[in-house]
Amino acid sequence: MKDLTVRVYRFDPSEDEVSHYQTYQVQVNEGARVLHVLHAIHDEHDPTLSYRYCCGSGQCGSCAVRVNGEPVLACMEEARDGMTIEPLDLPVQKDLVIDMEPYLAAISSLVPKEDFTMPTPEVVEAIKPLRSCIECLACVSACPALKVISFAGPTAMREDLRLALDPRDSEDRVTEAVKSGLFTCTSCQACWKVCPKDIQIPGKAIEKLRALANKKGLTLPRHQEVSKLVKETGRSVTRTEPTFLEQVGEVLEPYGPVKATVGFFVGCMYNQRLPQTALDAMEVLRRNGIRVIIPKEQVCCGSPLIRTGQIDFLDTLKKRNIDAFVFRNIDTVLTMCAGCGSTLKNDYKTPFRVMDINEVLTRYGIEPPARLPLKATYHDPCHLMRGQGIRDLPRELITQVVDLVEMPAICCGSGGGVRSGIPEEAAALAEKRREEIEKTGADIVVSSCPFCEFHIMEHTDRPVKNITTLLLEGYREKDRKKAEKAG
Repeated sequence: MKDLTVRVYRFDPSEDEVSHYQTYQVQVNEGARVLHVLHAIHDEHDPTLSYRYCCGSGQCGSCAVRVNGEPVLACMEEARDGMTIEPLDLPVQKDLVIDMEPYLAAISSLVPKEDFTMPTPEVVEAIKPLRSCIECLACVSACPALKVISFAGPTAMREDLRLALDPRDSEDRVTEAVKSGLFTCTSCQACWKVCPKDIQIPGKAIEKLRALANKKGLTLPRHQEVSKLVKETGRSVTRTEPTFLEQVGEVLEPYGPVKATVGFFVGCMYNQRLPQTALDAMEVLRRNGIRVIIPKEQVCCGSPLIRTGQIDFLDTLKKRNIDAFVFRNIDTVLTMCAGCGSTLKNDYKTPFRVMDINEVLTRYGIEPPARLPLKATYHDPCHLMRGQGIRDLPRELITQVVDLVEMPAICCGSGGGVRSGIPEEAAALAEKRREEIEKTGADIVVSSCPFCEFHIMEHTDRPVKNITTLLLEGYREKDRKKAEKAG
């Protein structure tokens, strides 16, 4: 047996004007789950505590709650001392019980045809990744789009694709999904990361539905314009100044001994809209012994097309990019755009290794920069934190230069084609990001994604900087102090 002290969210609308937290001390067996703690509180301390449970074995989804802010199944999550137990981030009926009905009602059911054929083995295989949902609503609670715009939700989209693939269903599920908010998904992947059944809803459902919508001519007009631009220019955004590729040679040698050689995949935003940031990154790499090879024939990685379901031109982009680096015998390709990096790692099959710039700088080590008298907060790009699993490395670099104050890791609204296709949603999510930035009291915002940086710049009065620009400022301050001392 072990003793645990836990904090539990309490709210009874018949008695409470506002919610509060109650602390309990319970004794449970070693290996006890959160659900066992709730049982102990209910049976031994407070029989008024309300929570849902049924199977106790991770199959029904009814006991989903948040533990220390993360959605989990109470019956599967191991209980720990000091934990905080809260309801999912959805309307609360009482204590840990949320109102599930509106979200479950949005999930479609099969409407059988009079005459139908059974699914082929290929269709069954396509449906398999979608059918293990237990309707716990963890994904719904984590979805940023649902906080600001009408949307049926991730699991409703998952079921729409499942039914769209099933030849026994008689309804037009693709059109239904578009009407229910298919294009409001920001591709942040929060739904996938909290899913207890590991259903990859953005990639396995929403992007597939968007591709089917594209075949029906239902792609948003602005997304069609982006696709046209990529086909005509090789880039998903127009240029606003001399591009990065126009300002550099093909090989950038380091300023000292060579630690490593990498190929650089610049991406559309850093090439066309934020070239100075990419130039800053090259300076940091060269100062830290990294030789950089930059193929000039590289084009858009295709991420904007994949996320919006416009994949007919994708293979051409992939081949051109892969060939550009293979031709130069490059075995490591560096990215500094979170979206490009996630796409090359997860949507391509490359004969070379792909590494984010935070990985490269950490692996080979950096010269210590001077510290700057600033307080910074860091925005986690969705395609870096969830798409590539990189969370701690940027923080390790940032804290070498400035003091870091954390804020919640939430989507800024710039991804998934939402900024271009549904700008009002993107702006509403950016406003939520601005509010969190304000709470930190930080002097600057730091990130590691051009879309996030560009988008957040428009919605905060704080300077927004890439990690490499911050490092470069630390190096310049170091050089200034050295010169001052020498003079």
